[in-house]
Amino acid sequence: MKTVRVVAAVIREGNKIFATARGYGDYKGKWEFPGGKIEEGETPQEALMREIREELSANINVLDLIETVEYDYPQFHLYMDCFWAEVAEGELILKEAEAGRWLSKEEFDSVDWLPADRELITTIKAVWKLS
Repeated sequence: MKTVRVVAAVIREGNKIFATARGYGDYKGKWEFPGGKIEEGETPQEALMREIREELSANINVLDLIETVEYDYPQFHLYMDCFWAEVAEGELILKEAEAGRWLSKEEFDSVDWLPADRELITTIKAVWKLS
């Protein structure tokens, strides 16, 4: 099975995190943390900064690694480095996603997450003390 290596940003602001709904592909409409594939020669952090600029028009600060999620989708094995992040400059403007929302802890379960991102939500709830 092919392995796909990606990065995801858990962008925080106050007691909320930002999530997007996929605008294309097999999982269109499913919710995820923004990010994308790591290109040759990039560190995960560099890839994440590039992907957020491309997808959301903003510059971010990449903070600590939360965890690496591995998940077997039918077509591929996903290896996803997930980082805390914050907006450093600009506003989050959707370029590829069909929707975006700031979610409080109580709203985490109100969207239909992709399976790998659902695993990350469990970790976020355990490690981040949200008010």
